[in-house]
Amino acid sequence: MTDGRKPAAGATAAKSGHYNGHRARLRRRLLDHGADSLADHEVLEFLLFGAHPRGDTKPLAKTLLARFGNLANVLTAGADELAGIAGIGEAATALLKIVPEAARRLAREEVAKRPIIASWDQLLAYCRIAMGREKVEQFRLLFLDTRNHLIADEVQQRGTVNHTPVYPREVIKRALELGASAIILVHNHPSGDPTPSRADIEMTRDIAAAAAKLDIAVHDHLVISRNGHTSFRAAGLL
Repeated sequence: MTDGRKPAAGATAAKSGHYNGHRARLRRRLLDHGADSLADHEVLEFLLFGAHPRGDTKPLAKTLLARFGNLANVLTAGADELAGIAGIGEAATALLKIVPEAARRLAREEVAKRPIIASWDQLLAYCRIAMGREKVEQFRLLFLDTRNHLIADEVQQRGTVNHTPVYPREVIKRALELGASAIILVHNHPSGDPTPSRADIEMTRDIAAAAAKLDIAVHDHLVISRNGHTSFRAAGLL
Protein backbone atom coordinates (compact mmCIF):
# COMPACT_ATOMS: atom_id res chain seq x y z
CA MET A 1 0.00 0.00 0.00
CA THR A 2 1.25 3.49 -0.79
CA ASP A 3 0.55 6.94 0.62
CA GLY A 4 0.52 8.44 -2.88
CA ARG A 5 3.84 10.21 -2.56
CA LYS A 6 6.55 9.71 -5.19
CA PRO A 7 9.73 7.99 -3.99
CA ALA A 8 12.63 10.28 -3.22
CA ALA A 9 14.98 10.89 -6.14
CA GLY A 10 17.86 9.36 -4.21
CA ALA A 11 15.88 6.18 -3.51
CA THR A 12 15.00 5.79 -7.20
CA ALA A 13 18.61 6.30 -8.23
CA ALA A 14 19.78 3.79 -5.64
CA LYS A 15 17.33 1.17 -6.87
CA SER A 16 18.33 1.82 -10.49
CA GLY A 17 21.99 1.69 -9.55
CA HIS A 18 21.47 -1.68 -7.87
CA TYR A 19 20.27 -3.55 -10.97
CA ASN A 20 22.50 -1.59 -13.34
CA GLY A 21 25.51 -2.46 -11.23
CA HIS A 22 24.43 -6.11 -11.09
CA ARG A 23 24.07 -6.24 -14.88
CA ALA A 24 27.47 -4.64 -15.38
CA ARG A 25 29.09 -7.19 -13.06
CA LEU A 26 27.45 -10.09 -14.92
CA ARG A 27 28.63 -8.76 -18.27
CA ARG A 28 32.16 -8.33 -16.95
CA ARG A 29 32.21 -11.86 -15.56
CA LEU A 30 30.96 -13.27 -18.86
CA LEU A 31 33.62 -11.43 -20.85
CA ASP A 32 36.46 -12.10 -18.42
CA HIS A 33 35.71 -15.69 -17.43
CA GLY A 34 33.40 -17.07 -20.10
CA ALA A 35 29.81 -18.27 -20.10
CA ASP A 36 30.67 -21.29 -17.93
CA SER A 37 31.08 -18.89 -15.00
CA LEU A 38 27.36 -18.11 -15.06
CA ALA A 39 24.73 -20.03 -13.13
CA ASP A 40 21.55 -21.08 -14.94
CA HIS A 41 19.51 -18.26 -13.46
CA GLU A 42 22.17 -15.78 -14.58
CA VAL A 43 21.96 -17.04 -18.15
CA LEU A 44 18.22 -16.43 -18.01
CA GLU A 45 18.82 -12.99 -16.53
CA PHE A 46 20.94 -12.10 -19.56
CA LEU A 47 18.19 -13.18 -21.93
CA LEU A 48 15.57 -11.27 -20.01
CA PHE A 49 17.60 -8.05 -20.05
CA GLY A 50 16.42 -7.49 -23.62
CA ALA A 51 12.75 -7.71 -22.67
CA HIS A 52 13.17 -5.81 -19.38
CA PRO A 53 15.68 -3.00 -20.01
CA ARG A 54 15.03 -1.62 -16.54
CA GLY A 55 14.53 -3.59 -13.36
CA ASP A 56 15.91 -6.67 -11.65
CA THR A 57 15.37 -9.81 -13.74
CA LYS A 58 16.81 -12.23 -11.19
CA PRO A 59 13.45 -12.96 -9.45
CA LEU A 60 11.79 -13.71 -12.79
CA ALA A 61 14.69 -15.95 -13.85
CA LYS A 62 14.43 -17.92 -10.63
CA THR A 63 10.65 -18.15 -10.98
CA LEU A 64 11.07 -19.69 -14.43
CA LEU A 65 13.56 -22.26 -13.16
CA ALA A 66 11.29 -23.16 -10.25
CA ARG A 67 8.31 -23.53 -12.57
CA PHE A 68 9.99 -25.61 -15.30
CA GLY A 69 12.70 -27.40 -13.31
CA ASN A 70 15.82 -26.57 -15.32
CA LEU A 71 17.21 -24.26 -17.98
CA ALA A 72 16.58 -26.67 -20.87
CA ASN A 73 12.92 -26.96 -19.95
CA VAL A 74 12.57 -23.18 -19.79
CA LEU A 75 14.09 -22.71 -23.22
CA THR A 76 11.95 -25.42 -24.80
CA ALA A 77 8.68 -24.49 -23.08
CA GLY A 78 5.80 -23.59 -25.34
CA ALA A 79 4.72 -19.98 -25.79
CA ASP A 80 1.42 -20.79 -24.10
CA GLU A 81 3.24 -22.20 -21.07
CA LEU A 82 5.47 -19.14 -20.79
CA ALA A 83 2.48 -16.82 -21.11
CA GLY A 84 1.19 -18.13 -17.80
CA ILE A 85 4.18 -16.71 -15.90
CA ALA A 86 3.75 -13.22 -14.45
CA GLY A 87 6.27 -10.87 -16.05
CA ILE A 88 6.62 -12.87 -19.26
CA GLY A 89 5.16 -10.96 -22.18
CA GLU A 90 5.61 -11.33 -25.92
CA ALA A 91 9.09 -9.77 -25.90
CA ALA A 92 10.41 -12.15 -23.24
CA THR A 93 8.74 -15.14 -24.89
CA ALA A 94 10.32 -14.27 -28.24
CA LEU A 95 13.77 -13.95 -26.68
CA LEU A 96 13.49 -17.31 -24.94
CA LYS A 97 12.15 -19.06 -28.04
CA ILE A 98 14.89 -17.78 -30.35
CA VAL A 99 17.65 -19.40 -28.28
CA PRO A 100 16.91 -23.05 -29.17
CA GLU A 101 16.45 -22.03 -32.81
CA ALA A 102 19.87 -20.38 -32.83
CA ALA A 103 21.34 -23.51 -31.21
CA ARG A 104 19.66 -25.72 -33.82
CA ARG A 105 21.07 -23.68 -36.70
CA LEU A 106 24.55 -23.69 -35.19
CA ALA A 107 24.44 -27.46 -34.76
CA ARG A 108 23.15 -27.90 -38.32
CA GLU A 109 26.08 -25.89 -39.67
CA GLU A 110 28.46 -28.23 -37.87
CA VAL A 111 26.73 -31.23 -39.45
CA ALA A 112 26.84 -29.69 -42.92
CA LYS A 113 30.61 -29.08 -42.85
CA ARG A 114 31.71 -32.70 -43.23
CA PRO A 115 30.32 -36.03 -44.48
CA ILE A 116 27.66 -37.10 -42.02
CA ILE A 117 29.10 -40.57 -41.61
CA ALA A 118 32.36 -38.99 -40.40
CA SER A 119 30.60 -36.64 -37.97
CA TRP A 120 28.10 -38.93 -36.31
CA ASP A 121 28.44 -37.34 -32.87
CA GLN A 122 27.63 -33.92 -34.34
CA LEU A 123 24.63 -35.43 -36.11
CA LEU A 124 23.28 -36.89 -32.88
CA ALA A 125 23.86 -33.59 -31.08
CA TYR A 126 21.97 -31.77 -33.82
CA CYS A 127 19.05 -34.20 -33.70
CA ARG A 128 18.79 -33.91 -29.92
CA ILE A 129 18.73 -30.11 -30.16
CA ALA A 130 16.27 -30.09 -33.04
CA MET A 131 13.85 -32.76 -31.81
CA GLY A 132 14.73 -34.19 -28.41
CA ARG A 133 12.31 -32.01 -26.44
CA GLU A 134 9.51 -31.61 -28.97
CA LYS A 135 6.07 -32.10 -27.45
CA VAL A 136 4.71 -34.04 -30.45
CA GLU A 137 6.28 -36.57 -32.78
CA GLN A 138 7.92 -35.34 -35.95
CA PHE A 139 9.50 -37.28 -38.77
CA ARG A 140 12.65 -35.72 -40.22
CA LEU A 141 14.56 -36.73 -43.34
CA LEU A 142 18.24 -36.05 -43.98
CA PHE A 143 19.05 -36.34 -47.69
CA LEU A 144 22.67 -37.05 -48.65
CA ASP A 145 24.68 -36.94 -51.86
CA THR A 146 27.16 -39.55 -53.12
CA ARG A 147 29.83 -38.24 -50.70
CA ASN A 148 27.38 -38.36 -47.77
CA HIS A 149 27.22 -34.58 -47.54
CA LEU A 150 23.90 -33.12 -46.47
CA ILE A 151 21.71 -31.96 -49.36
CA ALA A 152 18.60 -31.15 -47.36
CA ASP A 153 17.16 -31.49 -43.88
CA GLU A 154 13.38 -31.55 -43.88
CA VAL A 155 10.58 -32.29 -41.46
CA GLN A 156 8.19 -34.33 -43.56
CA GLN A 157 5.45 -34.98 -41.04
CA ARG A 158 4.27 -33.85 -37.61
CA GLY A 159 1.92 -36.01 -35.61
CA THR A 160 0.61 -36.45 -32.08
CA VAL A 161 2.35 -37.22 -28.80
CA ASN A 162 2.85 -40.84 -29.85
CA HIS A 163 2.25 -41.18 -33.58
CA THR A 164 3.42 -39.66 -36.85
CA PRO A 165 1.94 -40.79 -40.18
CA VAL A 166 4.74 -41.66 -42.62
CA TYR A 167 4.26 -42.64 -46.25
CA PRO A 168 7.19 -44.49 -47.90
CA ARG A 169 6.12 -43.30 -51.36
CA GLU A 170 6.47 -39.66 -50.29
CA VAL A 171 9.89 -40.31 -48.77
CA ILE A 172 11.23 -41.89 -51.96
CA LYS A 173 9.58 -39.26 -54.17
CA ARG A 174 11.31 -36.47 -52.26
CA ALA A 175 14.68 -38.28 -52.40
CA LEU A 176 14.38 -38.55 -56.18
CA GLU A 177 13.41 -34.87 -56.50
CA LEU A 178 16.58 -33.88 -54.63
CA GLY A 179 18.82 -36.36 -56.41
CA ALA A 180 19.75 -37.95 -53.08
CA SER A 181 21.90 -41.09 -53.01
CA ALA A 182 21.15 -41.87 -49.38
CA ILE A 183 18.80 -40.86 -46.58
CA ILE A 184 18.76 -40.97 -42.81
CA LEU A 185 15.38 -41.21 -41.10
CA VAL A 186 14.92 -39.45 -37.76
CA HIS A 187 11.92 -39.18 -35.49
CA ASN A 188 11.40 -38.32 -31.85
CA HIS A 189 9.57 -39.92 -28.95
CA PRO A 190 8.12 -37.22 -26.66
CA SER A 191 7.62 -39.88 -23.95
CA GLY A 192 11.38 -39.87 -23.32
CA ASP A 193 11.77 -43.56 -24.20
CA PRO A 194 13.71 -43.97 -27.48
CA THR A 195 12.79 -47.64 -27.88
CA PRO A 196 11.42 -48.22 -31.42
CA SER A 197 7.85 -49.43 -31.67
CA ARG A 198 6.71 -52.30 -33.88
CA ALA A 199 5.19 -49.71 -36.23
CA ASP A 200 8.54 -47.86 -36.36
CA ILE A 201 10.34 -51.06 -37.35
CA GLU A 202 7.82 -52.03 -40.02
CA MET A 203 7.75 -48.52 -41.51
CA THR A 204 11.56 -48.43 -41.68
CA ARG A 205 11.73 -51.77 -43.47
CA ASP A 206 9.10 -50.61 -45.97
CA ILE A 207 11.08 -47.44 -46.75
CA ALA A 208 14.38 -49.33 -46.99
CA ALA A 209 12.88 -51.88 -49.38
CA ALA A 210 11.39 -49.18 -51.62
CA ALA A 211 14.63 -47.18 -51.58
CA ALA A 212 16.79 -50.19 -52.46
CA LYS A 213 14.86 -50.69 -55.71
CA LEU A 214 16.07 -47.26 -56.80
CA ASP A 215 19.63 -47.57 -55.46
CA ILE A 216 18.96 -45.16 -52.60
CA ALA A 217 20.63 -46.24 -49.36
CA VAL A 218 18.96 -45.88 -45.98
CA HIS A 219 21.94 -45.37 -43.71
CA ASP A 220 20.01 -45.39 -40.45
CA HIS A 221 16.84 -44.54 -38.60
CA LEU A 222 17.40 -42.62 -35.38
CA VAL A 223 14.83 -42.41 -32.62
CA ILE A 224 15.54 -39.34 -30.51
CA SER A 225 14.25 -38.49 -27.05
CA ARG A 226 15.24 -36.20 -24.21
CA ASN A 227 16.73 -39.25 -22.44
CA GLY A 228 18.82 -40.67 -25.27
CA HIS A 229 18.55 -42.22 -28.71
CA THR A 230 18.32 -45.52 -30.56
CA SER A 231 20.09 -46.27 -33.84
CA PHE A 232 18.35 -48.90 -35.94
CA ARG A 233 21.66 -49.74 -37.56
CA ALA A 234 23.44 -50.25 -34.24
CA ALA A 235 20.49 -52.23 -32.86
CA GLY A 236 20.50 -54.61 -35.83
CA LEU A 237 17.07 -53.44 -37.00
CA LEU A 238 18.23 -52.19 -40.39
